Amino acid sequence: MRSQEIGCFARAINCDVDQILPIDLLHRVPTRREVDQHPVILIGGSGHYGAVESAPWLDRTCDFLRELHERDLPTFASCWGFQAMSLAMGGQVVKDPARAELGTHELRLSEEGRRDPLFGPLGELFHGQMGHEDRVLRPPADAILLASSQSIEYQAYRFSGKQIYCTQFHPELDRKHLLERLKVYPDYVKKISGLTLDELAKSCFDTPRTQNLLPRFVKMVLQ
Repeated sequence: MRSQEIGCFARAINCDVDQILPIDLLHRVPTRREVDQHPVILIGGSGHYGAVESAPWLDRTCDFLRELHERDLPTFASCWGFQAMSLAMGGQVVKDPARAELGTHELRLSEEGRRDPLFGPLGELFHGQMGHEDRVLRPPADAILLASSQSIEYQAYRFSGKQIYCTQFHPELDRKHLLERLKVYPDYVKKISGLTLDELAKSCFDTPRTQNLLPRFVKMVLQ
């Protein structure tokens, strides 16, 4: 799924795959030089790893995320990245299978979200592609809530005065690539939704407005 994820981010921001430098955080964090050579940081993540576990690689990653925050580097973090950034900056992340979300879900902008230059164009109600069991129970102190779903309050936030946005949902995914990814994890689909992938697919649909978030973010921070 590593190459699939990189391809999804490349399509989302309309760039070539070779313009993205992928870093496997299980093995190392980007060097200062690598970070400075790239104008935007994108943080995704694997379904095999969570932000609630204790591991040296996660501690090392959190140190790196705190550096991004301190330097105010343009960063967009989705799903696992959303959780890890919250953990790194003093928030709380919990495993909560009872509130797990999978498939295409409705979200609602907060008052701050409606005023936000990146999220405001979505409209008060919009939809996003989901796939998570962990959730942010308490966000960092300087996080500004932008969007919620019916069951999860913290679905998107930005850091006050920073060029850093984080989403629990996947703006880099359309329906096709969500289902392509879930096809690799049939047991996960059954556990979370109680459905087969074919059954879940019937309730999933494309989310073009949400898919505009990443290209709008890149345009905004590179002006």
